[in-house]
Amino acid sequence: MNDYTKFGIGLAVVAVIFGILWRMGYLLRLTRYVQDTKEELKKCTWPTVDELKGSTAVVMITILLLGLFIVGVDFLITVVVNVLTNINKTA
Repeated sequence: MNDYTKFGIGLAVVAVIFGILWRMGYLLRLTRYVQDTKEELKKCTWPTVDELKGSTAVVMITILLLGLFIVGVDFLITVVVNVLTNINKTA
């Protein structure tokens, strides 16, 4: 089977699926969904550049603090486990 035949079969399958979806009304519902989504997005208030920069800074600082907290807790747990392991070895 050459490439053109494979392409033709694939195109036919896509066309049949498209036809079935069209007949069942799924494409109309998808179109309506996209239109409704566009309308809802027009109602949204988008942040200004300064608000976006401020929010980005807050998120970055929060991630940094959370990362430092996790590293600290991990270090403490490692120290406690090593101390307990050494106590068991010497006993």
